[in-house]
Amino acid sequence: MKFDKLLKWGFALGIMLLLTACSSASDDSKNKAINLAYVEWDTEVASTHVVGQVLENLGYDVTLTPLDNGIMWEALANGEVDGMVSAWLPQTHAPQVEKYKNKIENLGKNLTGAKIGLVVPSYMDVNSIEDLTSEANQTITGIEPGANMMATTENAYKEYHNLEGWHVLTSSAGAMTAALSQALAKNEEIIITGWSPHWIFNAFDLKYLDDPKGIYGAEEYIGTFARKGLKEDNPGAYSVLKNFRWTAEDIESVMFDIMEGADPKEAAKKWIENNEEKVTEWSKDVK
Repeated sequence: MKFDKLLKWGFALGIMLLLTACSSASDDSKNKAINLAYVEWDTEVASTHVVGQVLENLGYDVTLTPLDNGIMWEALANGEVDGMVSAWLPQTHAPQVEKYKNKIENLGKNLTGAKIGLVVPSYMDVNSIEDLTSEANQTITGIEPGANMMATTENAYKEYHNLEGWHVLTSSAGAMTAALSQALAKNEEIIITGWSPHWIFNAFDLKYLDDPKGIYGAEEYIGTFARKGLKEDNPGAYSVLKNFRWTAEDIESVMFDIMEGADPKEAAKKWIENNEEKVTEWSKDVK
């Protein structure tokens, strides 16, 4: 009888240890999962795939989730995604930061020297928004209707009275760059809602129109944000996001490879292989 009891106790103890190990493995797996949101703009496709690949190389189960701009911020605030590296500040995404500031965590700048505004081919004989008259059939080629840049452009009508009668053609980032390429090939006039860093400034001879009323703001930066609680739930991934810093030259090289036909994941891998020192700095706090 004593032997039977010992056998039963031993079996029970073994089950408990197995369940504990499975629970621990489940927790470890959960802590290794990270979901990053992004908008399908060329800059954000490049940066998010690079950060995602760095995390994947560190052993994380990475999900990259493309969303519309407004939905991205809402998903982050609700904890449906863990982080993003796509915030344009201090002006462009200021409304979203103000709206969700108590539900998200600002991890700082990941790229400085960014800019938004109206962009034209350098061969166009106009240099300022206030000098526009009838260029490009009084049409500004824009991107997604939910983008803050589009709201800013709509606001430009109120400040620049010479834009009365103009309209913005909403499309997508990809459709906008395709329209730009076609216009340049035919030496036609086109005005786009542009931003830099962007591969178009490497590929084409373009210029920003002066914005004397400051509608599009001055120099911007791209920032990183995380959901509340990520630091406690997933300190390793949190530290990579917080340490992520690179330059306009870095991101433009990835964007250019993607524009040339490379898969974003492969373009990210190529950049990581050529920039081991920076990547090591991002992941220095991962244990």
